[in-house]
Amino acid sequence: MCCRGLHRIMVQKTLCIMRKIYLFLSVLLLALALPFQMVADDDFVRGDVDLDGNVNISDVTTLIDYLLSGSWNDEPTGPSDGDVVTYYMNGIAINMVYVEGGTFWMGASGTDTDANANEYPAHQVTLSPYYICNTEVTQQLWRAVMGSNPSTYTESVLNPVDFVSWVECRTFINKLNEITGLTFRFPTEAEWEFAARGGNKSKGYLYSGSNSVNEVAWYSGNASNKTHPVASKSPNELGLYDMSGNVAEWCNDTYSAYSATPQTNPGQSTGTGTNKVLRGGYMHQAAANCRVSYRSYHAQSVQYNGYFGLRIAMSVQ
Repeated sequence: MCCRGLHRIMVQKTLCIMRKIYLFLSVLLLALALPFQMVADDDFVRGDVDLDGNVNISDVTTLIDYLLSGSWNDEPTGPSDGDVVTYYMNGIAINMVYVEGGTFWMGASGTDTDANANEYPAHQVTLSPYYICNTEVTQQLWRAVMGSNPSTYTESVLNPVDFVSWVECRTFINKLNEITGLTFRFPTEAEWEFAARGGNKSKGYLYSGSNSVNEVAWYSGNASNKTHPVASKSPNELGLYDMSGNVAEWCNDTYSAYSATPQTNPGQSTGTGTNKVLRGGYMHQAAANCRVSYRSYHAQSVQYNGYFGLRIAMSVQ
């Protein structure tokens, strides 16, 4: 018999032996893993690699592949843009959306004919990852934390809280943190704008999630002079609602003019001034005030009747 034929036979025998060894190891590991199926914790079954509630041959083969390669085929890489983590306060869901860090141009573009002087100059800002709530703080959540509802428009508990000052919002956040043991905070102005633009998923819309203001915002043209339940308009690219319109949202920053100098994570300190930034526009304002680059400010102690609310954020630990 020629050498080539002998080589082919040896390869076939080797493969046959390897398959038998693989099958033997699979059966052995399955036998070892099955007892652990009976030892269930509240959230998982031991040995259940694919988390389908059972220990079977697919779990064993996955384990063997891991032993051979040293890594999982679907090894987690961490949260992605738009992923949601939900916390609860007295049964009320607080949906925090993950915003992947990135660099963007903050401020108005030269083609925006509605832009105000304080939206210039556009400048580069780099942000670390963070979380931001998918809705404005509702009257329901505010009452659960503070024990009362100061809002003007109370038709629904799911309306955003309104008629609250920056100082009162700070008190609310501090109490929410005491109750939950978490570390909610105001978003910075830069974080607010990056999220409103859709983060790294941004499609460059004029308003948060669309070039049609009616699609995403409650404003003077459709709100009938009142606020509306949160998340009743379409979300933006990250799944955030009402970043344009409904109520204007307090930010962490003391108001100041923009600089052309690139910045990294600006606004982490509240600053010493008493005028705090407001973003997003509110239901009595025109469409131009609901643009993602529009900015305004007010004294931190002011409660503007029915117009000012907040959205909470959280740093990535």
